[in-house]
Amino acid sequence: MGHSLRLHPTRRTFIASVGGAIAAFGGASVLFRHAFAARVPEGQALKPGDFSWNPERSPSGPVAIVVSIPDQRVTVYRGGQVIALSTCSTGKPGHETPTGTFAILEKAKVHASSTYSGAPMPNMERLTWSGVALHAGELPGYPASHGCVRLPRAFSELLYTVTHIGTTVTITSAHVAPPAVRHDGVVLAKYHPSENEAAAAALKSKTLPAPHHADNKTPPVAVIVSRADKRIVVVEHDRTIAEGKAFIADPNKPLGSHVFVLAGHGTYGQGLVWHVISHNVTGGPVTGADDALIERISGEPPVIQAMKARMHPGMVLVTTDEPITAKTRSAPGFSIITGDSG
Repeated sequence: MGHSLRLHPTRRTFIASVGGAIAAFGGASVLFRHAFAARVPEGQALKPGDFSWNPERSPSGPVAIVVSIPDQRVTVYRGGQVIALSTCSTGKPGHETPTGTFAILEKAKVHASSTYSGAPMPNMERLTWSGVALHAGELPGYPASHGCVRLPRAFSELLYTVTHIGTTVTITSAHVAPPAVRHDGVVLAKYHPSENEAAAAALKSKTLPAPHHADNKTPPVAVIVSRADKRIVVVEHDRTIAEGKAFIADPNKPLGSHVFVLAGHGTYGQGLVWHVISHNVTGGPVTGADDALIERISGEPPVIQAMKARMHPGMVLVTTDEPITAKTRSAPGFSIITGDSG
């Protein structure tokens, strides 16, 4: 697969479930190997089928997931802190797992593959409608799936309880930088300081999207900025809300691949708090996102207003140097595919 980008809104289905695994294990730092569990010594390496779960490190905040194909590892961030690490198994040769940034499109505790003879996919969290998902499965210690990301069963149960439709999953075959915390109200527009404070104050009454559909009164929102197309697209889970021209200063200079997750409002004078995951699909060092990068981007007023009106904790802003293409924008979800593991 060559380098490309797809904005792929799709029909959303959500099967709600209440997971009891967190209650069973509490906030303890636990290592699971197959059916056995033990405390995790600090810095202990994970063997195939192992994972650690440390939710007490960040009890609340937006969740972002990073899958490293070379390491066969999954890292879960909440509130900008690592709360879990897990082994995984990605796509084998000929069925490579695509790299890029994805939003969880569908969740189902019980699911069977429509492509592979009804193969069970417990705790399925769909990333693309072409068949890529997170789910429980066998972990031999190397890439062995047909493109999905297989997880330890117990880990998949715990992960299922902290994600929501729209949670971002970054899959990479290169380097990822840990989240950086930004305190900044400047987002694609030259806000006046009073607007920054107003935007921060408005977030105080807003919450994250809920893990379970029955409780989910906050729709997931993603904003995608493409330098190649000079376009901004605002996607709410059931439709494209707005799109228009992006005005990018120094347009020949890359923006880079960054995922900004809005954590909420900061203390007085800090405006909005963003956690930023930067990655590089081509290898080499990663350049983090700073104020200068954000200040290079602005957009047409209707698009910016649509984005500002829907800002809530967990909202995602994705920057890319790749073009946006779409077959349809009449239904929810997006995927930004930058290549495959080959």
